[in-house]
Amino acid sequence: MSSVVVGSIERADAPPDASSPAQLLAPDGTRHPHPSLDRHVADLGPAQLLALYEDMVVVRRIDREGVALQRQGQLGLWPPLLGQEAAQVGSARALRRDDFVFTSYREHAVAYCRGISVDHFMPMWRGTAASGWDPFEFGMAPPGIIIGAQTLHATGYAMGCVKDGVDSAAVAYFGDGATSQGDVNEAMVFAATFSAPVIFFCQNNHWAISEPVELVARRPLADRAPGFGIPSLRVDGNDVIAVTAAMRAALERARSGGGPTFIEAVTYRMGPHTTSDDPTRYVDPLEREEWAAKDPIERLERHLRSEGALDEGRRARVDERADAAASAMRRACLALAEPEPLALFDHVFTEPTSWLTRQRSQYEAYLAMFEEERR
Repeated sequence: MSSVVVGSIERADAPPDASSPAQLLAPDGTRHPHPSLDRHVADLGPAQLLALYEDMVVVRRIDREGVALQRQGQLGLWPPLLGQEAAQVGSARALRRDDFVFTSYREHAVAYCRGISVDHFMPMWRGTAASGWDPFEFGMAPPGIIIGAQTLHATGYAMGCVKDGVDSAAVAYFGDGATSQGDVNEAMVFAATFSAPVIFFCQNNHWAISEPVELVARRPLADRAPGFGIPSLRVDGNDVIAVTAAMRAALERARSGGGPTFIEAVTYRMGPHTTSDDPTRYVDPLEREEWAAKDPIERLERHLRSEGALDEGRRARVDERADAAASAMRRACLALAEPEPLALFDHVFTEPTSWLTRQRSQYEAYLAMFEEERR
């Protein structure tokens, strides 16, 4: 018997086949009822679904522009999210403004949904700044590069919410590969022990760089959380409706004092791990073709068209907004000025330390050598 419960976050035994991802929207666009998740998305009518559709189309266009900018030498690196739009948009749009988000480096769609404009994306990936936005303005920390570390940050923040007596929640986004890191497991220990209102949102995109998830997980990743005392849900990560429902269910539990929840959104990384990776060296083309048929944007588009909520005119307007966002992103990237070399030492600490001052002085002397050579 499995301790994972799909579509419910009450801890209970379930038959082995319950580990199949919960799905409300099939790849062909058919809407399926779900006994426990439907109530969490009862308000998602055509207008709300169109908004989610637009979000996904826009962030896919932004993502492609990021890849193009990197290929043209304008960005140092870009981690594509192609194929994971539903997992990110559906979960992020379920959040309140006073919730706080801790992500890895791939969650560009989450940043977009938190209100972070495309010009704020550029400084970090162009290498002109360590971050591009004020975390407290948008309720989102800068991307976490250390794999899994953001889960500890989210758990600590959630514990603070309890002490402050507020019903805000924290969310930690991470990939399937991060579940093998000690930080993620330690975060779940603390979250369960202190009933922290934190959602562990795992995007199982099947690949930790070139390592398939089957190599490190003999069971669904959602099966791990109950061992820590954390209930879990496993949903179709390419189904934006199911993802929204799962996140709303987890947030409801967190806000009512129920503690943490683990969500495994089963999706697929259609592109490279980052622009420095070549997935054609390790991914079977047939596997990619199989997942392309489950595309999150196309399935919602099929549903909206079948409901008469999306026509060519509306689709054209969505594409125009997407192109406008990509153009704004390119302009913002190319407009960034190169920072002064010594700016590297600014804002490291609130007050400079003697150690930092010495480093700055040594680097300043090093740069001066080149000035002398030019003379």
